[in-house]
Amino acid sequence: MTLIEELKWRGLLHDIMPGTEELIAQEQVKAYVGFDPKADSLHIGNLVPIMSLVHWQRAGHPPIAPVGGDTGMV
Repeated sequence: MTLIEELKWRGLLHDIMPGTEELIAQEQVKAYVGFDPKADSLHIGNLVPIMSLVHWQRAGHPPIAPVGGDTGMV
């Protein structure tokens, strides 16, 4: 099962840009998810992107998940 098939099967992916599946099959692609540094804590709404990054990493792609001041500046 490919990464895209896995994410769709789990309900973590609804739509995708044309050519993305071919790109990630050919080379490593970084995935980025930033979290709000002003929040009191992470919550259940953060779990979906975190789990997506876990699947991304297991497929051999580097995940990026910054938490802190730089994320608030983006």
